Amino acid sequence: MTATQFSAAPHTLPAAPHPMANPGYGKRSATGQHPRGDNDFSHLAPREAAIAAYIDRLPDGSDISVKTLAKALPYGQCALRTALNRLQAAGHLRRGRECVTTDELMLWVTRTFFSRTARDDEWWAAYIRGDVPREEPQQRPARSRAYILLAALGRSNPSLSLSAAECASLEPQVDEWFERGATEAELLHALTDGLPVPVHRASALIRRRLTDKLPPYRPAPERYAPLLSLECGECRAPGSPEALTGGLCSRCRGEAAPAPAGPPGAVATDGVSARIAEVRAGLVPRHERVERARRKPARTGATPSR
Repeated sequence: MTATQFSAAPHTLPAAPHPMANPGYGKRSATGQHPRGDNDFSHLAPREAAIAAYIDRLPDGSDISVKTLAKALPYGQCALRTALNRLQAAGHLRRGRECVTTDELMLWVTRTFFSRTARDDEWWAAYIRGDVPREEPQQRPARSRAYILLAALGRSNPSLSLSAAECASLEPQVDEWFERGATEAELLHALTDGLPVPVHRASALIRRRLTDKLPPYRPAPERYAPLLSLECGECRAPGSPEALTGGLCSRCRGEAAPAPAGPPGAVATDGVSARIAEVRAGLVPRHERVERARRKPARTGATPSR
């Protein structure tokens, strides 16, 4: 009896890449997030955790609107809208706007900020102000930026291959280049341009070039804090981070609006239009004022004749 040969199941076609939003819109990853782990969203319900994990792996600029997510995920628009609101309440998401400036114009663009690490309202307020404190890394990297650059020289230039001890010995010199404002591209150009053939001692050659071509100190480029603002995740009304607790304004949270502050007798903001209408209704039209002036007898100093 011959063995029956079963053919393997056909491979499914790869899913289409997630669409990107229009320039200036879409997902924007918050800074200072912890490294990705298996338990990033374990505190969320299964549906919200799956949606958050999907958004977390999307690149910045991806379209994460409800309609687009409904086409990529097995959830309806109502379920996705509820899930995004719960991610906002859990501190993973905020909706707002950012002012993008160029040499020619200033433009406010819509942003959806996402953080893999759950953040509270105080952190989001600091993020919008641009003064988020830097957090200490959970695990110090084993090798520095300078060491990694030196160790990678041999990949593209085998004649510049270095040992671990030689990389550690040359590391302080490369660090000094970085402190002076040099880029990795400038360093690689200085170390690999015009190499002699053959290279007898790679470490001696690199040490000599790092010394002879040491650049001057360069001022760091001036950095401007981004101009950001938040808006209510429900009604999209703009507001300060302090007023948007959990990403919602006081009205959408079901709280009573605070009494307006102002001098005694000041008209409330929501009553200005009605007050203006009352004042206009009490004004006498111009043609009536002219008619009354004509009917009123003129007062003179002469006594009337009998």
